[in-house]
Parts: sequence; C-alpha cells; structure tokens
Amino acid sequence: MKYAIILPDGAADEPLAEFGGRTILEAANTPCMDEVARSGSVGTLVTVPAGYLPGSDVATLSVLGCDPAVHYSGRAPLEAVAREVPLGPQDIVFRCNFVTIADGTMRDFTAGHIAQPHAHRLIAELNATFVDEPVEFFEGVQYRHLMVLRGGADLACTCTPPHDIPDQPVQNHLPTGAAAQRVVDLMDRARGVLANHTVNRERTTARENPATDIWLWGQGRVQPLASVEQRYGVRGASIAAVDLIRGITRLMGFAQIDVSGATGYLDTDYAAKGKAAVDALDEYDLVCVHIEAPDEAGHLGDSAAKIQAVEQIDKHVVAPLLQKLRTYEAWRVLIAPDHPTPVSTRTHTATPPPFCVAGAGIQASGADAFGESTATQGGWRVDPGHTLLAEFLKAATMPQCAGQQRGDHRLPGGECE
Repeated sequence: MKYAIILPDGAADEPLAEFGGRTILEAANTPCMDEVARSGSVGTLVTVPAGYLPGSDVATLSVLGCDPAVHYSGRAPLEAVAREVPLGPQDIVFRCNFVTIADGTMRDFTAGHIAQPHAHRLIAELNATFVDEPVEFFEGVQYRHLMVLRGGADLACTCTPPHDIPDQPVQNHLPTGAAAQRVVDLMDRARGVLANHTVNRERTTARENPATDIWLWGQGRVQPLASVEQRYGVRGASIAAVDLIRGITRLMGFAQIDVSGATGYLDTDYAAKGKAAVDALDEYDLVCVHIEAPDEAGHLGDSAAKIQAVEQIDKHVVAPLLQKLRTYEAWRVLIAPDHPTPVSTRTHTATPPPFCVAGAGIQASGADAFGESTATQGGWRVDPGHTLLAEFLKAATMPQCAGQQRGDHRLPGGECE
C-alpha cells in the first residue's frame, strides 16, 4: 500500500465576488484535484480545535494525526527541531520575524521578504548585542528566524503572530501576561539595534521595506511525537521548504527530502517538488508534500497569485503523483489544506477546510469537483481532525466511505492522464 498526502497550505478560502461567488479552489483550473474528488470522498476537516488560534502549527499537527491538546506547545520549538537548534530542558524558543513597523502600524510582517544576506548581517548584529545575556538568535530563511531564551521555561506570556495583524496598530497586539514586559523589552532593544544599521539604510535607498523591528511570538518548548512508523507501521518521507513542517515531520520520524529550488514562497519549484515526491514513493510507504505558496498569496491578498499557486500544485504535484500511484497495486491519496487564508482578510481562519481522499477501499461520494461547497454539501465532517490520518492509513476500508476493497481502485482516465 502506498500513500500520498498533499498539503496546499492555506489554499482554502471564502466566496469571492470577482469569481462569481466561487472560492479560489472552485475558480482555479484543477482537473487532477477534481478527479480525486470525483473518484473518492470529500468532506471538511476540523483542524483547529476550540480555544486555539488558527495557525499552521496547530492545523498541520491535526492533519498529520497529532492531537494539539496533547502535543502542541508553540510554533517556534517545532521550527527549532527542523534547524537542529540546541535546546536545554529549561530553554524557551520564540519565532522571531523581521518586520516593518511604520507609524506604529504593522506595514509588512516579512520586512519586504528581506534578502538572506541582509538577514544574516542583522542576526549577527543582534547576537553581538546580546552576547553577555541568556539570549541567542538563530538565522532562518528571509524574515523567519528564532530566538532562544536560556533558562526561560517559566516565562508566561501570550503573543500575537504578526501575519494576523497586517496594517493594524501594533500597540493593541503586544505580548500580554505576567512576563510580557521582558519580551517587550527585548523587542524594544532590538529596534534600537536595527534603527541605523547599514542594512536598513541600504534597503531604504533601494526602496525596499527596512527591517525596523523583530516580532517575537509562537514560543514554547519541544514536545516529543511518536513516529509514524511506530504508530501506523509505515515509513514516511516529507518534502517541505518551511521549517514548521520539517520540524513536525522530523519529530514524527519522516525522512527529510531536500529539493533544490523549493523556497516556501510563490517562486518555489513546483515541478521539482512533484518529481521528488514521485521518486520517493518507490522507497517509502508514505510521502507527504507541503506547498506554502497559496498561504503566502492569501497573506498578500492576491487572488490571482493564489489561483496560480493552486493551479501549479495541481499540474506539477498532484498530476505526477497520481500517475505514479496508478503503477502500484494499492494506494491512497489525501489532499488537505491545513486552514483557510482568505485573500479578503489576509489572515488565517478556523473554518474547517475541505479535503478529498481517493484510492483503495474508498467509494465515490458523488462530488463533481474539489472545493468548499462540494465538501460542505458532502456531509462528511471529521471532528476532531487529528483522527483522519489513522483512518487514511488503515489498510481496510475507510468507515466513512465504505465501498471498494484494497487494491481494486483505479482513478478513471481523464484530463489528468
């Protein structure tokens, strides 16, 4: 039995007037996703339990079969695992964004998607500034970095993700809680370091957004996860350019497959990701492919870019994976956005996103396409969402969509051939 999971991050959306009341998934040309939906079952997945913020951390844990109530402690520690950041039992790690704040407003939570050489110089300057304190910064990709507070495990505060407050006053969203002032002080001191740095002078001259501030959020300590092989008896491989996904899957024992040209942004090499996934299926039982681009387009409020990202995923990831899966005797495929990132609001929501699943033991539920409307009408709602993976990986018939038996399912030929 071979399994493929495709995670188009943030691809779910809301009906848009510009597309005649259709969502991004419904307006995009996605013959392969639609074929999966027609040949299998569709539904909605509760990826964000009540009481949790609708972040990719909580939502992806759910999709990959981990109960956030048990396993979630923050986004940053998951990213730290991906980067192999050394952490002691009493250390707390924060996600550290370079951002652009102007006139007290969050103008750009990516600091203009700051170039890596610029980020490198700024991280080095911050480490030099805090060298005699229990604070250490670790370079990530572009604007996404980490800060470790040594011995800070008892620090209690609540922080807001910067991508949740685009063009909003930051004063209303600063850290809160018993130890919040310590975090605010670190952010204030970093602002002074960045204010007159040559990197920011260069960026301003080039009409690029300067990295005026660091924004600390997503803090926590690492929580262990049982491996996918221990839990389900399958060997998994993960293809992702985003540290969050790499951290979760690394903790779950997935092999990490690096893909040249995978950026975690709109310019990622979709075809290279698809090829890597196809190649991995011969060696591994389960291949998981994550694509960040739809989420990035949603945060930009760019519907055209989001349409394009979804279509690229369909053409270069879903299509070749389906073609490869058909060569095996028994297989299943799952397509599941982690959460919506509506272009209208430019931030995540907790609305249960659609998913579709097809393959051995899964009967067609009658959907004609993949999208929010058909998924909602299908009536299959998986709540809590973290229970879906166990059913997906069962060799027997899935209980919600009983029908064909192991090995007898083949997607019909069509546009996706």
